[in-house]
Amino acid sequence: MVSNSAKEVFIQGITRNGKTFRPSDWADRLCGVMSQFRPGGPQPGSHLTYSPWCVPTVINGLKCVVVNAELRDVEPMAWDFVINFAKDNDLQMAEACLIPDKP
Repeated sequence: MVSNSAKEVFIQGITRNGKTFRPSDWADRLCGVMSQFRPGGPQPGSHLTYSPWCVPTVINGLKCVVVNAELRDVEPMAWDFVINFAKDNDLQMAEACLIPDKP
């Protein structure tokens, strides 16, 4: 379950029983679908970049999607879609925040 106080949710590419989620490009596909949800709404060409609210990444060799809680506030249905995607596919989720690397 995701708390309402979470700033970011990490959807991990591993199921609750420890199996790697397939297809291997699932994170890119999910973030591609979510690309239209961004601050200021969709703009011409915005489908060519990921939304800052839903970003694919790799953490410790595991594909993940970092979902920012601002999405929940601005587009609740989009938030529900992403969270339900994780639940429906039995993916592990974690509440955390990404700490940027030092410059």
